[in-house]
Formats: sequence, C-alpha cells, structure tokens
Amino acid sequence: MTLTDVKKNFGKTRALQGVSLTIEQGEIVVLLGLSGSGKSTLLRHFDGLETPTSGSVEVLGEDVSALRGKPLRQLRSRVGFIFQQFELVGSLSVLENVLTGALARLTGPRLGLPTYPAALRSTAFDLLEEVGLGAQAFQRADTLSGGQQQRVAIARALMQDPEILLADEPVASLDPESSEQVMNLIREIGMKRNLTVICSLHQVELALSWADRIVGLRHGQVVLDTPSAGLSKQQVMEVYGRVATSTSEMQAVAVELADAVAELHAMAELDSDR
Repeated sequence: MTLTDVKKNFGKTRALQGVSLTIEQGEIVVLLGLSGSGKSTLLRHFDGLETPTSGSVEVLGEDVSALRGKPLRQLRSRVGFIFQQFELVGSLSVLENVLTGALARLTGPRLGLPTYPAALRSTAFDLLEEVGLGAQAFQRADTLSGGQQQRVAIARALMQDPEILLADEPVASLDPESSEQVMNLIREIGMKRNLTVICSLHQVELALSWADRIVGLRHGQVVLDTPSAGLSKQQVMEVYGRVATSTSEMQAVAVELADAVAELHAMAELDSDR
C-alpha cells in the first residue's frame, strides 16, 4: 500500500497536505493526531471512500482513484472497515449482521437467515465464536453492550475475508477495559491472518502498547513515522503540539467538520455496496 504526495481538499479546506506513506503487508499501524488532523480522511483513501485531490493511492496493486463501479466494489470487498459507531442493524440478529459482510459475494437481496447459504451461515457462526459471541448469535444486535457490538462489527469485517483491516477510532465510545479487549482482539486477528491493519486512535498509551508502527498527523501532514518499539509517550505527545495561532485552530476545526461530513457520505456509500 503506497500513498504518494496525497493532497485532499474539501472546498477551501486542505485536509491532507502532501502525505506519502508505504505500508507493508502484515504491518499493524496506528494513526495518531488531534481531531481534525486528517486521520479519518487518510484512512478512507485506502478503500476509495475518499479520492485524492492530487497524488496517488495504490492498494493491493490497484490505483484506487482510477477505480469505479464493479472494480471499486471488488477492491472494497478485500478491505474490511470497522467504524467507531459500529454501524450494525439493531433490529437484526447478531448472526445476520455478521452475514451482511458477505453480501459482495452474493447476488440478489437477502431477507432473513434462511436466505443465506448454509456454508456462509456456518462461517459467520465460527467468526462469532472467534470473537467470543457464539452464545449471542441469535440475539438482537441492539441488546448487546458497546464492546460486544464492536466485536460483532469485527466479525462482520472478517466475513469479507479481507486482506486489509481498517479501523476508525474503534474504541472511542468504549470504556477502558472494553477498549483494551477490543484492541487486543483486533491485533490477535491481524497477526493470525497476516492482515495489514491500520487504525486511527486518540489514546497514546494504548497505541504504544498495540501498534508495530506509529504515524502521527498534524494539520494534514505526517510529523512522526516510526516503529513503536522504544518510543516514549513524551515523544509521541509532540504530535499533539499546536501552532498557537487562530489560523491553525480554525484550520483544525474546518478539517474536523469536513471529515465528519465525509464520514457520513462514506458510510452511506458503504451501505449501498452491501
């Protein structure tokens, strides 16, 4: 996966300013930075939910910005995405929520568990067992705790049989204990399947204990890119330093707002792909 001099504008707001990164297969990477630093925007470039204003993005051998229609949907089927707000259908069972991760491989609508092939139902159940929720397979998703719902979302992403796993603030709405459990689960799954895992986080200590590599962003630029081994919390906290001017503050707020709008559009587009 390679980003080369990627710039991204939302109107007059520049969310990314010449970002270049290469991420190797099997790496576990955390993106750190303040809200509005460009983390979510950068993350969404990896599966075409955003396209660069200029520069290039290559993922799994494909020029992402050149893909449209079916080729883009095929790429997205190889990239699992875990969202902060879970994005489950609360009225459906846990098992059926996981099965929606396989919709890219199916044709026609699916209405209820019996309409999914038996082999896929078996795979979905195995994934729920893997994330520790086999006993909850037939519960409504909205009866689960936040940590459990995020585990369902992880199982749904794995149902795609992805090569890359993206996670956008996956534990931001969870308590510390659940956060650590979910992050450990994502790491274990990534290592077991040799997945490339890219995750945006705010929690510095969690990032240091979890990631192989830390990429720090500030005002849409990479200001830190280093292995996490031997890195101190104080060194990482420099990522959060701000230029104390009203212009920089307004830029950060503008990027955060643009990011939020883009995320709403992105989630709607992903829903239409399923």
